[in-house]
Amino acid sequence: AWVCEASDSLASHAEGGTYVNFVSEAAGRERDAYGANYDRLAALKRRYDPTNFFRLNQNVRPA
Repeated sequence: AWVCEASDSLASHAEGGTYVNFVSEAAGRERDAYGANYDRLAALKRRYDPTNFFRLNQNVRPA
């Protein structure tokens, strides 16, 4: 659709990453959204939510 075309045409001007609210189910997109903070967030998730109860979001899985 036109949104994908617009996104593709702007991609060369982007600095990398992704906007967290638009993360798809594609593997690895969470790391793109959270960048260098992902590993720290995964460690926090392991400590405070090891069963991944709070998963209906842009999920960071427990490390």
